[in-house]
Amino acid sequence: MQLNSSVAAVVTGGASGLGEATARALRAQGVKVAIFDRDAGKGEAVAAEIGAVFCQVDVTSDESVDAGFARARAANGQERILVNCAGTGNAAKTASRDKATGEPRHFPLDAFNMIIQINLVGTFRCIAKSAAGMLTLEPLQDGERGAIVNTASVAAEDGQIGQAAYSASKGGVVGMTLPIARDLMGEGIRVNTILPGIFNTPLMNAAPDNVKAALAASVPFPKRLGHPEEFARLAMTMIECGYFNGEDVRLDGAIRMAPR
Repeated sequence: MQLNSSVAAVVTGGASGLGEATARALRAQGVKVAIFDRDAGKGEAVAAEIGAVFCQVDVTSDESVDAGFARARAANGQERILVNCAGTGNAAKTASRDKATGEPRHFPLDAFNMIIQINLVGTFRCIAKSAAGMLTLEPLQDGERGAIVNTASVAAEDGQIGQAAYSASKGGVVGMTLPIARDLMGEGIRVNTILPGIFNTPLMNAAPDNVKAALAASVPFPKRLGHPEEFARLAMTMIECGYFNGEDVRLDGAIRMAPR
């Protein structure tokens, strides 16, 4: 896909981290970008800086996502590109003992469901609604109508202690990539997923320096955290390379996560 001002994109979770880096990379190529995010303050600031449209969106809500796409399309036209970066995580063992009393307890099911709803169902919700819109577009070279990039995690394959919900949600994103690519192949819409390792995002920046140093040292090579711009470069390759389809790609410095 040729990237220029005739192309529109939606980036979920685009107010910070991996999504922000991808939104910036797309705008640098002239693409008209709409940022979906729950954080209106950060989202509006990034959108104003790069010349994008901000839409306050909660990916767990049909109504919110519909309103976001309506606003984005009114401003930029029907998107040919969707990049899903909206997501979150939590940590709790499936079953454990209370440290104070020794009483057994289990992972709260509402907390488990919340992660599934945001990371997995929210991603699918945006894919389905965006792809339906892409069907209205005239095909480009090779019959291409659009490109979708999702964000999973290396936890989809080697989740750590306490990551049952997070790993399940990201494993689901990986598992649905090929079936969705097959669903959409007749319409010229490609679908790929990135599995990032340990990246230097705002969430990671909140960690103490010694923790970040230990995490960086655990990466085989290079021994550092990933840069969001590196995620964006892979996303751009997936978007621009017309033969890139149905793939799940780790971007992790060859790390394989230990149990803890």
